[in-house]
Amino acid sequence: MAEDEDDDRYRAPALDKGLDILELLAGVDGGLTQAEIAKKLDRSPNEFYRMLDRLVRRGYVTRLDGDRYSLTLKLFGLAQLHAPVRRLASYATPLMRELAETSQQANQLVVFDRGSAVVIAQQEAPDYWGISVRVGAHVSLFDTGSGHVLLAFRSPQERRMMISEHLRSTHKPPQSPDFFARLDQIRQRGYEMMASMQTAGVFNLSAPVLGSDGRAIAALSIPYITLINAPRAPDITRTIELLLAATEKLSQLAGASAKQATE
Repeated sequence: MAEDEDDDRYRAPALDKGLDILELLAGVDGGLTQAEIAKKLDRSPNEFYRMLDRLVRRGYVTRLDGDRYSLTLKLFGLAQLHAPVRRLASYATPLMRELAETSQQANQLVVFDRGSAVVIAQQEAPDYWGISVRVGAHVSLFDTGSGHVLLAFRSPQERRMMISEHLRSTHKPPQSPDFFARLDQIRQRGYEMMASMQTAGVFNLSAPVLGSDGRAIAALSIPYITLINAPRAPDITRTIELLLAATEKLSQLAGASAKQATE
């Protein structure tokens, strides 16, 4: 009885209402209308209008087709800032170092965070020449190999939400149907290979780090350059094989970690 009284004393009805909405939408595909939310939570629709408006304005919820509400990936992005990202980077570091040695190329680990692809770990090339991207750098979803891979290995609904968040932060125009067809091709192939749209002579090689649910939780990327005076350096085909082997190992570690965290 005393515990119930303490619970009532420290209640925060508005916070509870917002959390109820987030938890409900987290388990629904395709979103819900305001009336459907009210019905499922056994409340009046008018009780949720202001709360939904605030959640939309703060970026936690988005409106689909005018009257349906769905979660964005903002909560996912916030989670990326804490222990999971640090754990992923720690798992990746020895594999990235080995990849740099065997490929003789630099590499970066990239995750999606609140509308951008963000570099969370970087490994320099072992010799003089290589392309480095600083940790913390934000790169585009649309014109980088890392961005393409992060989108390709997500569901169509997640892609739409990620792109919507990216457009809000960059104000770039929406992509054409050809872009989405390319994402499907990347998913089928298992990796992205494209000429860099930032640096001449560089090819972006990128492959997904997959979680236990088969979705990309990160992209491991090599900005590949042809090394003229390094006859033993792997060619681009062999470098892709090395990249895929590294992401397979990291995916196994990440999947095992995710499974252990839920047990």
